[in-house]
Amino acid sequence: MNAIEMKGLTFSYGGTRVLNGVDLTVPQGGFAALTGDNGAGKSTLIRILLGELSLTGETGSFQMLGKDIRQFGDWKEVGYVPQNGMDAYKDFPASVEEIIQANLYSQIGLFRFAGKKEKEKVTEALCEVGMEPYRKRLIGKLSGGQQQRVLLARALVNRPHLLILDEPTTGVDEKNTEEFYRLIKNFNRDDHMTVFMVTHDRKRLAGLADTIFRLENGVMRQITIPGEAGFDGDI
Repeated sequence: MNAIEMKGLTFSYGGTRVLNGVDLTVPQGGFAALTGDNGAGKSTLIRILLGELSLTGETGSFQMLGKDIRQFGDWKEVGYVPQNGMDAYKDFPASVEEIIQANLYSQIGLFRFAGKKEKEKVTEALCEVGMEPYRKRLIGKLSGGQQQRVLLARALVNRPHLLILDEPTTGVDEKNTEEFYRLIKNFNRDDHMTVFMVTHDRKRLAGLADTIFRLENGVMRQITIPGEAGFDGDI
């Protein structure tokens, strides 16, 4: 079974075609990266993957984790890490622990306190990304790289089968970027977690992704597989 399988998928805003016959397949346990210039349709594709955009009236098919996206409802199986939002978190009055617990509300209920089981999940996720000592710290007091590791822990707390990342190291320094990618690769390799990442960080992709896709003006123009003859990192 493929984690992501799109065939001939289209999407339009009003009368403007944004995605035009997109074919995209990511096998279970794979690590795929998507590149492309600004305005190519990457953000639209991410929003479709996250179920934020309706495909009613569009052509083509899209299955995620073996289910048609139009009927997909098991969102705890999908983790998401957005771009760094330091400005958004600057004065945000929530601790690291609270940020991660928020991703468990669908299980514990919006107006209930986290119990022992939920707190153990939070601790495990924080330990995995090296942020457990910061659990009581306000997220706005952390560096950009630390914030991204907290958001990664939030995505991991439900033990998803599919991890989606949208330019996760934008604005993050070199040291924290290296550490972040190391963590992602470990989860992919050791836990067989499927990873789909949108990125402009082309120089590192050959050591991370199994398959690299390039989106140009809503069309999947190029598929490059690192390690194959002829791959030179020019994507």
